[in-house]
Amino acid sequence: MKRVVVLISGGGRNLQALLDAGTDGRLGARIVAVISNRADAYGLERARAAGVPAQVLPHADFPSREAFDAALAELIESHHPDIVVMAGFMRVVGAAFVRRFLGRMINIHPSLLPRHPGLKTHQKVVEAGDREHGATVHFVTEELDGGPAIIQGQFSVTAQDTPETLAERVMQDIELKIYPQAVAWMARDTLELRDGRVWSDGRPLAAPRRLDDLETEFR
Repeated sequence: MKRVVVLISGGGRNLQALLDAGTDGRLGARIVAVISNRADAYGLERARAAGVPAQVLPHADFPSREAFDAALAELIESHHPDIVVMAGFMRVVGAAFVRRFLGRMINIHPSLLPRHPGLKTHQKVVEAGDREHGATVHFVTEELDGGPAIIQGQFSVTAQDTPETLAERVMQDIELKIYPQAVAWMARDTLELRDGRVWSDGRPLAAPRRLDDLETEFR
């Protein structure tokens, strides 16, 4: 069974979805550690409640981003992970860190990438008048939020939506469904990063998989 390390900085709702999927057998992988750069991240409590080791590595304790990245990489590697999952990890990691885990590390971003990389995505959607919004799971590369997309889910934006309602809809309706699915694919060795492209079941993806196209396994 594949070993998974999850990186968090906050409440850990995506982490909880992964923990639940692991408990009931849908994930097909074992979460062996949860690591946060913030001691007050509630996701650490979620990990402990599930019996998963929870560790804190405060970024403020290090003199530079590079020093933190190096310590974080060593801590991750101590758990011998097959998969590294960024689940609301609010630190930008450097090129050396990315290269160390390239092809093993994925992230979830609350927008339909390549639209709206970075922060404040829901506000950007409102300001741009976008008709569609959603989330994307992608491989982590050196380009911020620019790695090849694995799966996306989307919905129609209404006139009544605000950044706050969009944030909740993206999390509840999209993220909590597509992230366990992406990790499960990696755990089954049906998903890989090859030559800068996503390969699924031995074939390159011409476009990200869509939540609406999936079976009911994670819905």
